[in-house]
Amino acid sequence: MANAVIEYDEGKLKLKDIEKFIKMSGYQSLGIYNEKEEEKEDKFKKVNFIIFTCISVILLYISMGHMLGMPEINILSPHKNPINYALILLFISTPYLIYGFSILKSGITKLIHLSPNMDTLVAIGVLSSYIYSIFGTYMIIKGNTQYAEHLYFESAAIVVFFIKFGRYIESRSRDKTKEAIKELVQITPSKGIIKVNGEEKTVTIDEIQMGDIVVCHPGDKIAVDGEVTFGKSHIDETFITGESKPVIKNIGDKVIAGSLNYDGYLEYKAEKIGKDSTISQIVRLVIEATNTKAPIAKIADKISGIFVPILMVVAVITFIIYIILGFGASQAVITFVTILVVACPCSLGLATPLAIVVSEGVCAKNGILVKKSEILENAEKIDTIVFDKTGTLTYGNLKIAEFINFTSIKEEKILQVVASVEAKSSHPIAKAFTNYAKEKKLELLAVDDFKDISGYGITGNIGKNKMILGNSKIFDYFEIENTKEKEEKELAEKGNSIVYVVENKAIIAIVGVNDILRDNVNVSIKNLKEKGKEIIMLTGDNKETAEIIAKEVGIEKVIANVLPANKAEVIKELKQEGKKVMMCGDGINDSPALANADIGVSIHSGTEVAMDSADVILMKNDLNKIIDLINISKRTVTNIKENLFWAFFYNVLMIPIAVGILKPIGISINPMIAGFAMIFSSITVILNTLRLRREK
Repeated sequence: MANAVIEYDEGKLKLKDIEKFIKMSGYQSLGIYNEKEEEKEDKFKKVNFIIFTCISVILLYISMGHMLGMPEINILSPHKNPINYALILLFISTPYLIYGFSILKSGITKLIHLSPNMDTLVAIGVLSSYIYSIFGTYMIIKGNTQYAEHLYFESAAIVVFFIKFGRYIESRSRDKTKEAIKELVQITPSKGIIKVNGEEKTVTIDEIQMGDIVVCHPGDKIAVDGEVTFGKSHIDETFITGESKPVIKNIGDKVIAGSLNYDGYLEYKAEKIGKDSTISQIVRLVIEATNTKAPIAKIADKISGIFVPILMVVAVITFIIYIILGFGASQAVITFVTILVVACPCSLGLATPLAIVVSEGVCAKNGILVKKSEILENAEKIDTIVFDKTGTLTYGNLKIAEFINFTSIKEEKILQVVASVEAKSSHPIAKAFTNYAKEKKLELLAVDDFKDISGYGITGNIGKNKMILGNSKIFDYFEIENTKEKEEKELAEKGNSIVYVVENKAIIAIVGVNDILRDNVNVSIKNLKEKGKEIIMLTGDNKETAEIIAKEVGIEKVIANVLPANKAEVIKELKQEGKKVMMCGDGINDSPALANADIGVSIHSGTEVAMDSADVILMKNDLNKIIDLINISKRTVTNIKENLFWAFFYNVLMIPIAVGILKPIGISINPMIAGFAMIFSSITVILNTLRLRREK
């Protein structure tokens, strides 16, 4: 079951007309989307899948166990009790026709509408095998027990099972996308505080109206989009802008619902609520991109559009000729079925999906989670790769990037002192030092007389030493001479936030805090460029910082100061230029762009929404895995083409023999031999596909 967005003029069409057109196209309309009904449907599918998995094991044991030397059940033996054997296979396999009825119906409907697809191939293969097996069962009951070796009930059943299995996995993937959207909505708090007659009142988000004055205390999230009317604070907007450093908000600045207020008291006027909020717009962009992404035409579908009609015409004409030439109805039917069996597109049905499944396994072993099968067909075609900066090229967290020591004291000892004082602060930069202390397992020292001087820095006493930590403004505030302006400028030019470490009015160190590059990013970018890929950085961060990072990793083209909706637009524009675009990101702000790209890639340390909007997840956070994905994709496409060749080689070779062209020289086949040819074709495809496992 899938969803579709349909726009129509209610003055010209009614819902019944839309449903009629859907039916004419070979699909079934389930009416307007109902989430509760879908939940029931999902539970039903899961139970059905488990039941038919168990039945499949039993069916394969009965039909093929004796061929593999497994213990034989006498009462169901094809040699000792052929009638029981045939009837039990008929009984067990028949429910599969009901289980796969939608596939069979779609295949036949598509054939009637002269647009055969993979469902048509499956329907022909399944029904041919099943109908002929019924004929074989009838012959066994009549006493011709040799037909016990010519039954294909299990083939029909297992083909249906594997097709349903693939679609079950696909539906689970769609469920993940829905869960991601729900999580995105939950980023905003469920309640907020508004001012009513000078007093604070807690209300639900739905009760907040445009123009209300909303209050946000330190540690709380912004409830709705608005404009600051009172107060000052550091706000973490990483999930929207991609900027790793918290932004100072003053009166007149805009705030976004879901962003975190670090250290100040704010009052802001509600401006965007409900569907107009920034989060709601991102949700809409993700849903629209997901629903409008064009389905990729499968190679097998294109081939089937030519092969299936020709096959059917050949079988029918042969049947008529046999009747006219007086071979009899029985021989005509056997020849007709032989043609269908020998040309059964089972191996054609395996050619693409089997290669995809094996390649997905290879990707998984290499730390690449591929969520959509078409990605492995299309990754090799990518010519443009767009990277987000914060959290993708960088770690996304402030860390100690530079340290200049002006004393003989060990660096670790100074940073232990700094971390001890910073641990008392609520400022975002403090986390860089406290995290360092945790990583190095440094014990925090006792701090007395701690003071937070807003806009300047912090102070505290450790033992007899007075520590002052902050930006360059601390020198004017404490009337201390700054003799290290040159060093500060050098660090600032690298995009660092500067923290001076002053002990008893003497500068002992300068620390540069920054969002540092991921390991091997330079190598990854270099390798991708050597592959001929155009590399672009697309970020919500400021231009100066973005260009510093870009220069460091070797990216020439930078698009900075871009909001989420604009990121998606940039991707669309690149695609309109005829480029095949891969987007690699990690944040909620990247999700619309990930959904709009030909291939969306998220790193595993990214947000759940970004990962669920993406087509590919790099489990080891190694960007070099993108090259592995491209290489595996190239090998997969080659393998699929090889599979298609082998899928048709036997069919094309055997069809003339099945028709009877070589009968004058004593060469002919029956459905049993045709079945072996069909199986051998499938085995060849399987063995060829398994070669993909050697891909590294």
